[in-house]
Amino acid sequence: MEQMIIGILGPEGSFSEKAAKQWNSGAELRYYDDILDTVDALLQDEVDYSIVPIENSIEGSITLTLDLLLEHNLEITGEVLVRIEHCLLSKSRLDDIKIIMSIPQALSQCRKYIKNNFKNIEVRSSLSTSHAAKLASESTGIAAIASRESAKRYGLEILDENIQDANENVTRFVVVGKDMPHATGNDKTSIILYLEKNRPGALYDILGEFADRGIDLTKIESRPTKKGLGDYLFYIDMKGHINDKNVKKALDKIKSKVEMLKILGSYPVANK
Repeated sequence: MEQMIIGILGPEGSFSEKAAKQWNSGAELRYYDDILDTVDALLQDEVDYSIVPIENSIEGSITLTLDLLLEHNLEITGEVLVRIEHCLLSKSRLDDIKIIMSIPQALSQCRKYIKNNFKNIEVRSSLSTSHAAKLASESTGIAAIASRESAKRYGLEILDENIQDANENVTRFVVVGKDMPHATGNDKTSIILYLEKNRPGALYDILGEFADRGIDLTKIESRPTKKGLGDYLFYIDMKGHINDKNVKKALDKIKSKVEMLKILGSYPVANK
C-alpha cells in the first residue's frame, strides 16, 4: 500500500503539522506556503488529503477556508482539535527584540500580552507561525510567536511561554479529501445553505426541521455571499452522518425550502 500524502501549511514546525501527525502519524507531509496553495495541491492531485484550519476558539472561523469549501467540490473527511500554546521565540535577548512576527490570528490571540510587555515594537504578519520562527532564526532582533516545536526545529530560545490571552485556546482543523468516509456512529455533518429571500421566519423554519428530529446543531454561522449587503450564506455543523435516517430526512425537507444546499461532508467527530 502506498504511503498517504497530506498537504499542510508550512514550513516545518507549524500547528498544521501537529494536526496532521495527530490525524495520521505515518503519512508523508508536504508543506505549502498558505491555505490556498494547500487546498490547490489537493485539487491538482499532488496530495491525497489536505489539512487546513477552519476555526479557533478565540478568533472564530477562518474565512478563507470557508470560502474554499464553498467554491470547490471537496469533502470534509475528518477533523482534528489542536490545543494552541503560543511561545515567544528568538535567538536574541528579550531586551533586544525590535520586531514580533506571526500569522494574524496568533498576533490577535496574544494581543494583550504584546501590548502589556512591549512598547514601540513593530508587529509584522507572516504566512504561518513556523514561517515566523524560520525568519527569527535567520535574523537578530526578531521574535516569533510560534510553537514549542518550532523553537526546537529552528534552534530558538523560548523567551516566554503560554502567552496567549486565553488559556483555553484550541484550533479546529479539517481534513479535506474527495470521498466521504463511512458512518462510525459518532459523526458530524457540515453543510452550507442559501435562503435567497430572507422572508420572515425563513431561518426559523429551516432550523425547525432539525429540532423536530432531535438533531443537535453544534455550529451555525452566517457569511456574506459577496453579492450585496444583507445577503448571507449559512454554514451549519450538526451531529450525525448524512446516511443517518433523521439527518437524511431533515436535509431532504430543507432542499425544497432553500435556493442552495451544499453538503460539505460527513466525518468522524474529533477526539478532545
